[in-house]
Amino acid sequence: MGVPKVVADLRLRCPQRPVVGILAFEAASAMSRLVSLHRSLAEDEVRRLRADMRSPGVAYLTSKDQIFLLRLACAEIVGDLDLAAAAVSRLAPRCRDPLLRSFDRFYANLKAGGVFSFLIDARAAADLDRLGLGSTAKRTEKRVKRMERYVAATSRLYAEMEALNEMEAEEKRTQKQWRRHSGPILVQKPMPVPDSVHFKLRSHEHMIRRLKEESLWNKTFDKVVELMLRAVITVFARICSVFGLYVLGLPSSGQFNPNNPCKHSSGPLERRVVPQHLPFLRNSSPILSTPPGIGAQETPFDRLKKFLKESPTTVGGSGLALRYANVILAAEKLYQERNRVASAAAEQSERDELYEMLPSGMRSAVRTKLRDCWRREGAGLPAAGDDSLAEGWKEAVAAILEWLAPVAHDTVRWQEQRSMEREQQLCTRPRTLMLQTLHFADGDKTEAAVVEVLVGLSCMSWYDHRRRGSISA
Repeated sequence: MGVPKVVADLRLRCPQRPVVGILAFEAASAMSRLVSLHRSLAEDEVRRLRADMRSPGVAYLTSKDQIFLLRLACAEIVGDLDLAAAAVSRLAPRCRDPLLRSFDRFYANLKAGGVFSFLIDARAAADLDRLGLGSTAKRTEKRVKRMERYVAATSRLYAEMEALNEMEAEEKRTQKQWRRHSGPILVQKPMPVPDSVHFKLRSHEHMIRRLKEESLWNKTFDKVVELMLRAVITVFARICSVFGLYVLGLPSSGQFNPNNPCKHSSGPLERRVVPQHLPFLRNSSPILSTPPGIGAQETPFDRLKKFLKESPTTVGGSGLALRYANVILAAEKLYQERNRVASAAAEQSERDELYEMLPSGMRSAVRTKLRDCWRREGAGLPAAGDDSLAEGWKEAVAAILEWLAPVAHDTVRWQEQRSMEREQQLCTRPRTLMLQTLHFADGDKTEAAVVEVLVGLSCMSWYDHRRRGSISA
């Protein structure tokens, strides 16, 4: 009898640390963003990004300047990291560890390159290894996989809790309907719920209790924030390693390895010397330029934010990025399916649907260009020459879609990833960046390319109808 009393007294004197609870979903959202950023900065993904930067679509529509595009990518990645750090900051005040509670100050010092001085000032130099500074790639990957498991379990917990709410609501509706249709019989107690329903509810509740243990729900604030703090350091170190040569003022990646300041576990992909006289922005397109009057007090991150400001002359600045992307994908579908066997009514319906998607300015441009083509190629044209003209339009449309369609696909993918975030659908896959999309594309160039594709499809269809008419005659 005495032992339980002693245990109870110890529990009262040493209360358990508070768990994350309902804030697990916000923590999982920030954690999934950090994992996604880590995956996006892997060497294979960075190589793929460099290849996309050299693609004809990005080079023609946005810029040929590789340095500018790298800074644009760095600006978006740092912005995403700032959003994740802001979420961690909202959880940090609930921690007991003084270092974790001061996450705001830690992150500011991290970006300023003074992380070690901050730790010494905070008398937490012994926590270097605990925070992951100097970790090997193997240990880092192990932590990232643990975070992925937490995110997956928390995401499933959210779905199962939603399902349980629906089951309980359905049970209440069933009982109300039974009472309403039970006639004049006086019912002294509610209708007994069938055993099968009870079993489903109990099993579902048991599943939710198990998922709470596996997910972030029952984890302490200290454990969750410490894990994300390590991830923030890892992602920021990788940003400095990949983009340090191109973004002036970024902290050296060596500061994240106290044992060997000149070496990082995952170094930059290319070690080339950047000339000191390299201008801050060299962009082949006049629509994107550095605002004048950059002061000496600005940090590199203040300058990076200016890269993400969209000009009204860009597709994203006019708010038409997704609309243009859908038009391009619909045109690509029409081109790929032009040889399929379909009725004239179905084909006309698809073309009308595509036409309705066009902005008013693009509709006018398509009509004007089509009238010029009909006037130039249609008047007195012998039917025997239709095949060569149709083949010419086919080659022209195929050449444009070859570099225009990938940018449209990336635009839709970028929009889907951001929509998933808003709907609390946690995703840890690598992210598509805005420079790979139509957001920073020149509006006039993009519209001209889309108009050329639509006119080409119309001319191809026109020649096909003429050829079919001549054959049937």
